[in-house]
Amino acid sequence: MLRGLKEYVAGRRPEKTRRPIADLAAVVTVMDDGGSSGRLRREYQVLPPGDIRNCMVALSKDEHLLTHLFKYRFPGSRGLGGHSFGNLFLTALTNVTGDFPEAIRVSSQVLAIRGRIFPSTEQNVTLEAQLEDGTIVAGESNISKSRKRIRQVRLVPRRVRPFPEVLRAIREADLVLVGPGSLYTSIIPNLLIEGVNDAIARSGANCVYIANLMTQPGETQHYSVADHVRAIYEHTRRRIFDFVVINRTPVAPRLLRRYEAQGAEQVAPSYAELDDMGLKYIVGDLVRQDGVVRHDQTRLSRLLLDQFVSERMGKSRQRHERNR
Repeated sequence: MLRGLKEYVAGRRPEKTRRPIADLAAVVTVMDDGGSSGRLRREYQVLPPGDIRNCMVALSKDEHLLTHLFKYRFPGSRGLGGHSFGNLFLTALTNVTGDFPEAIRVSSQVLAIRGRIFPSTEQNVTLEAQLEDGTIVAGESNISKSRKRIRQVRLVPRRVRPFPEVLRAIREADLVLVGPGSLYTSIIPNLLIEGVNDAIARSGANCVYIANLMTQPGETQHYSVADHVRAIYEHTRRRIFDFVVINRTPVAPRLLRRYEAQGAEQVAPSYAELDDMGLKYIVGDLVRQDGVVRHDQTRLSRLLLDQFVSERMGKSRQRHERNR
C-alpha cells in the first residue's frame, strides 16, 4: 500500500502533475522478536528494525542501488549470515545517535523516502497471546508459528506509551488507513498502544480498514472480513472504522490450491454481517496474482484517492469558491 501511495505524495520541488497527498505517515509496530531483527534486539538492546526497514524500502523515491543495498541479506547462518544490511545500518545508527527515531529519520534521508515513518512506541515491548485452549504464548515469532486459534493478544508491559509523533500524525490526518497486514501480530498491536484509539476517534478523519486478501494459517483460519473487524473491536473496545475496503476478484484456482495446501484461503467478504454491524464498505478489483496473492498497489491507491482524497479536495475547492 505504501509503495502505491508514495507515487501521489507531493515532493519538495514543483512537479508537472498535481500530487494530492501533502504528507504520508506510516506507523509501524516494533515487537518483532524473530530472525535478524530478533537477534539484533537481543544482542544490542535496540528496537527491532525489520518492519521499519521494509517500509523505508517501500517509500523510497527511486529503486536505486541504495534501496537494493538496504534489502540485501548476507548469506549463511553464522556471523552476519541472515542479517540484512538495512537492519545493521539502522542498528549502527541507533548506537551512534543514541536514538532509534533519529536513526530512522537519517536513514529515510539516505533513501530519499516520500513520507515519514514512526515506530508505534520507543519502549521495549513483548507481544503475548492467549490461545483458544488457554495456552499463553509469548513473542511475535512464536505467536505466528502457532496453529491454534487466538483468543486475545496483549502487550507486556500492559501500559505502553506511544511515540509522540504518532498521536500528532493521527490528529492532523485527513485519512487513517489500517492494514492490510497480519491481524494479531501487526495490526492490533499498534492499536493497543495507549492513546492511539482515542486519537483516531477524535481526529475527525475517516478511518478505513483495508481487508486482507487471504487468511493466515492458525492466526486467522476461516476468518471473514467481519471476523477481522470484530477481533479489532474486541481488542480496542471501540468501533473505530468508518469504511472497509474489500477485494471482489476471485483468486485463480491454481493459486488457491497452493494456498489451501498451506492452510490459507481467500477471505470471505461477509457483506451481510458488515451490514448488520452498520459498517460501510467499498469493493474493487484489487488483487494481483503473479505467483503470490497481493494487493495491486496501483488499483488500491487509486481507489483510496478517488473515494477519500479527491472527494475531500473537491469539497474544499467548493467551500473556497463559496467564501471568495
